[in-house]
Amino acid sequence: MNIFRLVLFVALLVSSLANVQDAFADDFKWRGFISQGLIQADESNFVDDHKDVSLRLTEVGVNASYRLNPKFRIAGQAVYLNGGNRYTEGVRVDFLFADIQIANSADWRANLHLGRFKNYHWLYSATRDIPHTRPSIILPQSVYFDQFRDVALGSDGVALVANTSNSLGEWDFNWSFGASPISDKQARNLLGDGAAGDLKQKFAHQANLVWKPASGVFHISLGFLDSEFKYDQAEQDTLIDGRADVNRIMIHSVYDAQDWQFAFEIFKERTIYKDLIAPGFINDSTSEGGYAQFRYFVNNDITLLTRLDIFDLDRKDRDGRIREAQFGGFVPAYFGFQDQATLGLSWDFTKDWRISAEVHRVKGAGRLAPLLMPDVVTNNSKYWNIYAFQLMHWF
Repeated sequence: MNIFRLVLFVALLVSSLANVQDAFADDFKWRGFISQGLIQADESNFVDDHKDVSLRLTEVGVNASYRLNPKFRIAGQAVYLNGGNRYTEGVRVDFLFADIQIANSADWRANLHLGRFKNYHWLYSATRDIPHTRPSIILPQSVYFDQFRDVALGSDGVALVANTSNSLGEWDFNWSFGASPISDKQARNLLGDGAAGDLKQKFAHQANLVWKPASGVFHISLGFLDSEFKYDQAEQDTLIDGRADVNRIMIHSVYDAQDWQFAFEIFKERTIYKDLIAPGFINDSTSEGGYAQFRYFVNNDITLLTRLDIFDLDRKDRDGRIREAQFGGFVPAYFGFQDQATLGLSWDFTKDWRISAEVHRVKGAGRLAPLLMPDVVTNNSKYWNIYAFQLMHWF
């Protein structure tokens, strides 16, 4: 999309929303954000195949909600993204759902979301869509794999968000069932350029339980995901009809002190591929990964971040040697894992402007797309780096 057209579109949209808010000041709320950055991922196709400094770090969005009555609300968000190979460029509707209050008492609060709802099951899954609500420009790829951003952000279906408290503390329960659309370009990014067929997510079933003790300084969550994908072969295709079943167990926790925060997420994910490459083909493997993250708040405006992120494609082949042998040496062993160390700095120089900068040192290519048929030509180095700088504004 031409940048001039994008700016004009945003200006007209903001003007329209401002007029609507004036007419429905008490019930209609809206917010927006715009960010632009510079990014380079040398020796990899994480951003693009050229490996040069790129402007493909653009995020523009507007979200709004309208409350019809105390128990019924409609909320939605539209964004324009340009992240290079990380996700498909263009405009998309991140979420658009009806929020229905089904319980509100001294003991229980519960809401039902119908439509394209948000994913509330992971630590940053519900906030990854807005730049200044993320802890870093690039989230840990073990958990927040950018090629799956649109699929993981939410689904079309139904979700339940519930909260209660007792003598042990506060309890949050989130449940959802739905499916996310997958574009042809996204399918090729995941499966390879030769994938000409149709990739669909048949369903995604998720739930998690969060416990917050009375002290309120930390919380811990246990969750699961069960999902199924189906691939329908095209007439001219390198793949055949097939399916993939994904089961994930996750734990995350956050501890908040006065001037620092520690967070982690870990997961175990079993993936079963059936057919897809050849009739009768079955691949059953369990990946493991997670990250530990420390943030230090120098003051109200400046935050330092350090993080270690680890991912193994197969827990029985952590160094990738078995996979390399299975591919006859064509796919290097370093495609079996991806470990990433991050240092970051952010500065809120006004109440609605932020500058962030970070550097990532990466070992391995296990989270680089495409997944099924790795790009061994572009990703020809075991070690590579990401440098990112982003200016953000929200209103």
